[in-house]
Amino acid sequence: MGPSSSEPSRFAGAASVSDVPLEDRYFLLIEAVEDYAIFMLDTSGCVTSWNPGAQRIKGYTPDEIIGQHFSAFYTPEDIAAGKPTRELEIAAAKGRVEDEGWRVRRDGSRFWANVVISAVCDASGALLGFAKVTRDMTERMRLAELERAVEVTTQVQITRENEQKRIARELHDDLGQQLTALKMSVALLESNLADQTVAASLISETHELQTQIDSMVASLRRIAADLRPPLLDDLGLTSALDWLAEDFVKRYGVDVTVHVESDEPAFNEFASTTLFRIVQEALTNVARHASASRVRIEMACAEDTLSLEIEDNGMGVALDRPPEKTSFGLLGIRERVRQLQGSVSFFSSPGSGFRISIRVPLAALE
Repeated sequence: MGPSSSEPSRFAGAASVSDVPLEDRYFLLIEAVEDYAIFMLDTSGCVTSWNPGAQRIKGYTPDEIIGQHFSAFYTPEDIAAGKPTRELEIAAAKGRVEDEGWRVRRDGSRFWANVVISAVCDASGALLGFAKVTRDMTERMRLAELERAVEVTTQVQITRENEQKRIARELHDDLGQQLTALKMSVALLESNLADQTVAASLISETHELQTQIDSMVASLRRIAADLRPPLLDDLGLTSALDWLAEDFVKRYGVDVTVHVESDEPAFNEFASTTLFRIVQEALTNVARHASASRVRIEMACAEDTLSLEIEDNGMGVALDRPPEKTSFGLLGIRERVRQLQGSVSFFSSPGSGFRISIRVPLAALE
């Protein structure tokens, strides 16, 4: 590797890097690199040199590691499997070997590393040792895992919505039709009983049965609509939001206004469903926690951004306090907005209501 960095006099008098001998330039280059661990091994795998990048990544000082076998950087599982020896054998036979996997620092912590081991030979081809370059890839790996998690979450969301759509259809088309047929049968029974004075006392009971069936049909429609409102598929997001607001008024007596500026853009199915669920979750939070009498929902598209504002006049919360029971709903909203590559902000204070402000790039909705 060259002499130790503790020899500054070696380059005394050099006016520029070009005045430094070529061999020493290589030494300066390796010493200056801190993002990579670059060091040498002898033919048996013992460390013979150590650059600052190696010390930063692996945690060993030169005095602690030089002379030690490089298997100290491997996990116990890899050591038991003979991985260090096998990599040296491959490097000696083929000239180099590259690997990615877990490595171990001096303090025992693990990091994900990209490792290249190259055989170093003399002019006659005799093996002198190995050059080893290691890069810490932990953050990149975690980012890749996060991206995969986002993809998985999105796919799970799509699958769940499709399943809810299927269940809603079956509730409406299958069970709903059966209940309707049952009601017709009861009505026919009532008509037949009306002609028989001996069974006149049973007519009131058939009325009660029809009332119960009507209630069951209404509940069935409500459950199906909650799972997947037909309007969302048939007429689009704006109509579905209007229906959601009307249903919320009927259920909770809270005044809800929906205003959508200009014509509704041609959102894809996932985007429309996600925006609908965001508003639905926000209204659920209002019903559970806000004690509000009024909710305002506004959606608009300007240039390349969709804005969605949901505001109530309820009791509000102190956002600087530790998350309470409302936090799960807000977390769900935040996650859905992230799936649309957007941003969300929450504004509130005790006694001043609650406002959700969302911005989503139109490109993510098309």
